[in-house]
Amino acid sequence: MLFLEVRYVRTNKPMVRAAVLAMIFAAVAASGVHAQDTQPPASIPDTAAAPAPAVTAGTQKSFNLEISGQQQWVDTKIDLREGEKLQFTAEGTIDYPKNHFGPAGIPRSIADVIHQYPVPDGGHGELVGRLGAGDVSPGFEVGASSTYIAPVAGRLFLGINQSVKDAGMAQGSFQVRIEIVDAGLTTAEAAMAGGPAETPMPFITKKLLDQIPRRISDKEKNPGDMVNVLLIGSEDEVVKTFTAADWVHVDASVESTILAGLKDTFAKKDYLTMPMSTLYLFDRPQDYGFAHAEPVRVVMSRNHLRVWKSPYQVNGRQLWCVAATHDIGFERDQRNNGLTHKIDPAIDGEREYVNETLSSTGLVVARSHVTPANPLITAKTATGGEFHSDGRILVLVLKETKAD
Repeated sequence: MLFLEVRYVRTNKPMVRAAVLAMIFAAVAASGVHAQDTQPPASIPDTAAAPAPAVTAGTQKSFNLEISGQQQWVDTKIDLREGEKLQFTAEGTIDYPKNHFGPAGIPRSIADVIHQYPVPDGGHGELVGRLGAGDVSPGFEVGASSTYIAPVAGRLFLGINQSVKDAGMAQGSFQVRIEIVDAGLTTAEAAMAGGPAETPMPFITKKLLDQIPRRISDKEKNPGDMVNVLLIGSEDEVVKTFTAADWVHVDASVESTILAGLKDTFAKKDYLTMPMSTLYLFDRPQDYGFAHAEPVRVVMSRNHLRVWKSPYQVNGRQLWCVAATHDIGFERDQRNNGLTHKIDPAIDGEREYVNETLSSTGLVVARSHVTPANPLITAKTATGGEFHSDGRILVLVLKETKAD
């Protein structure tokens, strides 16, 4: 059973509502996605689960690997430095019951609108990579030939851009050669996998934290989600960092949902931008909303957040406030008995999800966790759902973009 979005499509216009639902059901029907595709069968190995001992790129200049079509991810056993540049070349073939293809994959079709591919805009069956063992690490296209520069230090994994169901039917493999073009940085900081080490931030003062509201609210000023992330950087730097981490900017209205959905359908791309409700901080709506999810589950489960430009600056740079939560299903809205999304009550997990995804881009230059004088430990959202936290706020300093 595929769950469909209810809360985010709010409209009294029958034609608009019908168009949204028709678009969603048409995409689902075309895709052939089933609920059993969302859980990997036990027979399909995923070697990303337990990284093997590394062969660092600094001690070897080239590597030859075989990537089976039946595995989700393969641990290359290569630990990259920040800035390390690689050249990939690949050959070989993989067979599905109705397709035969090489490392570039299969041309995208309407059936790819809703799926669970690791790299949303990559070709179906394409050779892909990611830096880091966790699923939060953003993937990248490899194909038959490409270059890649590691944004941070980390373990390199290679895989096939396919669903779990595809992997269960696949036969064949790709043969991949990796050549080290540039060894990258060799400093202690560059050796930190997944981004910079935690460092104290004395410029995030008690006075500043006291001025930032602990929670956001709805239009009726009912308190809701907590402010659990602070970003330091310009607007362009904020957008660039989220984009690099594969977060997508969500639509602001139902009408834009229809237009964007149809556009992405014809462009044969994923549609992750279903609108989120408007909430308030500093007495105004969010400046940005971003979502990060498996496309096939976006209507019931997704990581999402709202971003506000604050009235404050830190060391001459803009401070942004973020409220991040993880939707895990549906529950009753205690304000109106309607249906709304249920958030994961262990809200700190979403804070760390933001931490990992943004830090893995190489665009975070410093990070820390700070505890305000009045930390929020447990509370209820505006819709009545409970959540709990250790009260800490994540602070990320973004890489400064040099003016031309």
